[in-house]
Amino acid sequence: MNRIAALMEKEFLDLRHHPGVFVPGLLTAAISIVLPFFVAVVIPAWTGERLSDSSDFQLALEMYRSQPISRTMDAEAAVQAWVFQQFLPLLVLAPVAASMSVAAYTVIGEKQARTLEPLLATPITTFELLTAKVLAALIPAVALSLGSFLVYAIGILLFAHTGAVRILLAPQSLAMAFLLGPLAALAALQLAVCVSSRVNDARSAQQIGALIIVPLAALLIGTLTGAIQLTPKLIAVISLILAGINVMLIRIGVSLFERESILTRWK
Repeated sequence: MNRIAALMEKEFLDLRHHPGVFVPGLLTAAISIVLPFFVAVVIPAWTGERLSDSSDFQLALEMYRSQPISRTMDAEAAVQAWVFQQFLPLLVLAPVAASMSVAAYTVIGEKQARTLEPLLATPITTFELLTAKVLAALIPAVALSLGSFLVYAIGILLFAHTGAVRILLAPQSLAMAFLLGPLAALAALQLAVCVSSRVNDARSAQQIGALIIVPLAALLIGTLTGAIQLTPKLIAVISLILAGINVMLIRIGVSLFERESILTRWK
């Protein structure tokens, strides 16, 4: 643990000197937060038509009113809460984008700076090395996820109708933000680390890690169209699948990270 902690401290120091790796995650978080407010707050204020008065949201209002958490809300707050909850999968993309860019840099950036070879020559094990790099990328991603959720909640509290913010206290909302998001980010960054051990280009690693975005995008489309209902049970099943994928990726990453091959190929 001392060696892992020392490596993580080194990774954090490197990241402090390269703040640009956080730009993709920050941009994704900003878009993910602004877009639902544009739909639920800006457009109704611009057109002068309440969401609850629109026939497009009547079915959503009826379905949403069946949930205990929304029974005490007025009609407009209930529809706004539905919109904010439907866009929550988009907020999960922020830690995924952040983790991919950081993870790709931690391996390929060291190769380009010629600092990976001396590190591989030390007695540290491959598992310790990858654990330190994965945690150093995961912690900023989780911090971004928590920060985005907090900004999202404050924005709803300030600009939405009274009571709409309570939707973030629903079990599925909390599970999506604090369980599904970190697990998806962990899977994406482990994919990026696995690919980084075989390629010399950070963009290649990021493109492979972006594969995790495809099912998340499908999940977002499914929730917006009503084809998928994100119940706590479904989120738990998805989280278990992601947890299994992460365990598998740990084993794959250790097997792919051949120290001698990297030392000879990355000259």
